[in-house]
Amino acid sequence: MLNITKIKADFPIFKNHPELIYLDNAATSQKPQIVIDRITKFYSNENANVHRGVYPLSEEASEAYDEARQKVASFIGARTNREIIFTKGTTESLNLVAQSYALNNLKKDDEVLVTDFEHHSNFLPWQNVCQKTGAILKILNSDEKGFISDEEWQKKLNKKTKIVAIAHASNVLGTISDIKKIAELVHGVDAVLVVDGAQAIPHLQVDVQNLDCDFYAFSGHKMLGPMGIGVLYVKEEILAKMVPYQLGGGMIESVSLDDVIFADYPEKFEAGTPNVAGAIALTSAMDYLLATGLEEIRKHEILLSEFLLAGLAKIEKVRIFGSASANERTGLVSFYVEGVHAHDLSDYLAKRGLALRAGFHCAMPLHQSRACGATLRASYYLYNSEKDLEFLLTSLEEAISYYG
Repeated sequence: MLNITKIKADFPIFKNHPELIYLDNAATSQKPQIVIDRITKFYSNENANVHRGVYPLSEEASEAYDEARQKVASFIGARTNREIIFTKGTTESLNLVAQSYALNNLKKDDEVLVTDFEHHSNFLPWQNVCQKTGAILKILNSDEKGFISDEEWQKKLNKKTKIVAIAHASNVLGTISDIKKIAELVHGVDAVLVVDGAQAIPHLQVDVQNLDCDFYAFSGHKMLGPMGIGVLYVKEEILAKMVPYQLGGGMIESVSLDDVIFADYPEKFEAGTPNVAGAIALTSAMDYLLATGLEEIRKHEILLSEFLLAGLAKIEKVRIFGSASANERTGLVSFYVEGVHAHDLSDYLAKRGLALRAGFHCAMPLHQSRACGATLRASYYLYNSEKDLEFLLTSLEEAISYYG
């Protein structure tokens, strides 16, 4: 069982804002002191550009950056650190796949499958690349829980399918998709599988080799790391055939007036000065999660989900989205209150010290398919407690009564 008091003491935000009940972790998580300290240490003691200079400071920074890549590879079970590309975040990672892989491999009448619950970051790049190539974008419709039925896969997946893009966990429904099973289906028609792991990796133990996905994208800031750092995992056999879509310094072997020879991967996909401090501090976040225990974090979140789902089910006018089973979702619950706008509820709750997200959560197609307006989303993490959720439930009932 997690010691919430001890964990919260590791996060300066809660000392500086003692009344804060932070339930917007699906948007971004808070940062432990060791992550903040690691950023400070880099800029105070190690700051130099990487893979540029031969002086000691640059070589030390380069070594720390390379070690960060290896740590990330180990954290997600990649075969080699060469399969790890550092990006700004999940959005850039998915756009990189669309521009560096899909744009050069799709042709007219090929098909790309995405689900109806995707974040815009895993929908718009595919919509755009299909418009450019003449490929056809097809939607996999989910059931009320947020799962894609076997019948839907059978109806939509075929030999014309070249790419399937899916969230490992929905940022609205919380639903956790069976990526390993989906990979088998996708590879059965010789297509590739792109996974948006932004909402999954803070909560689940991810092993990309076991999942057998071809691409896996995630952000550091949702898993206790800094903003502005992300990761794209690509199977090496695919990565070797991809071309960069950003050009500049740091990703070349040589340049003449007439030609260019790119550096080897992954460097050729990291044009410009990388977020070195972010990459290094991301591994400190990973160290913190591992020390706390990923299994213990998951158990804690399931207990919180059970508590919140049971409490919301007792409140009249509340409609819960996603599965009623805590085991089938990550640490979030989105819900709709009949007759009261989500923004009004969020504003009322904010005045009580509760930080929740209200809106479409960058997933407008999903809300349209569920025929509802904006929703409220409570997303919790390792430093949240049942007491936080109990206060949310009490305050929500007061808010509904106030606006009703």
